[in-house]
Amino acid sequence: MGPGELRHHLQQGTPREGWLQAEDINSFDKLKACADDIQARKDELGVEGAFTSAGMDDSSSWRYTTHLANLPLYYEFEKEHNQEDDEIKGEYLDNFKQIFDLYITDSTCDPSQLASKTGDDATNEFATGKAVFYQNGSWAYADLIKAGMTDDQIGMMPIYIGVDGEENQGLCSGGENYWCVSSQASEDAQKATEDFMYWCVTSDTATSIIADKMGLTAPFKSAKDTTNVFSQQAVAMAKDGKKTVAWDFVYIPSEEWKKNLKQALIAYAADNTKWDGVKNAFVDGWKTEKAASE
Repeated sequence: MGPGELRHHLQQGTPREGWLQAEDINSFDKLKACADDIQARKDELGVEGAFTSAGMDDSSSWRYTTHLANLPLYYEFEKEHNQEDDEIKGEYLDNFKQIFDLYITDSTCDPSQLASKTGDDATNEFATGKAVFYQNGSWAYADLIKAGMTDDQIGMMPIYIGVDGEENQGLCSGGENYWCVSSQASEDAQKATEDFMYWCVTSDTATSIIADKMGLTAPFKSAKDTTNVFSQQAVAMAKDGKKTVAWDFVYIPSEEWKKNLKQALIAYAADNTKWDGVKNAFVDGWKTEKAASE
């Protein structure tokens, strides 16, 4: 289960009349209305911001240069079918801008601090109740539980960026990393590796570790059902007919593209007149890095 998700930490208790509930949020406009209200009344609510810090330290920036960037790429690719093209148009960069603006405006910190904010900062802000929303994936479930959170305190929703039909959007799901067996290894080493991979997805010991301790999902009939509430919600959304968002960031041409986008987002966060730099890094940078890779 993949990137494009927002975790939400809801304070327990009886909701007030007229309050928007998590399950009611199915569009960018509703998400923004909720986040703006939280930010305006953060002292009353006992939080430091609606969203955790959108840190641009290397331990955190991938959440925006890869996982958040996946949304405008996904919707453009769905429309243009150009995953393998040398150029992209950036048709959904205005949507990218409005969700990023929301992240850095309704936040626990000033946008000028984002360059040094880390992934641990965001995790801690969320786990300690300083923020209500936290962009990340299902893999962080174990860390949040270890930090003292419980299943009834957390949930997951799609990242809404303001596109038509997004009320039917599900979570992002897919895989970007793969195990391979080296043809250069000895036959004994290859056989041992294959045996280990088979053991990982068939044995009670291994599948229990994957499902219970890691909180991950393995797509095999012999695998145990995960205890990860985020993964359970992803399955429930798919069964409910929500459209799963593909991990199209696998088509990003290079790490350099991500690095340049990171620097452009840092500059924009510090000075919100510099969105053209983000556009250039996104669109022109794609063309440049595609050409360099050929």
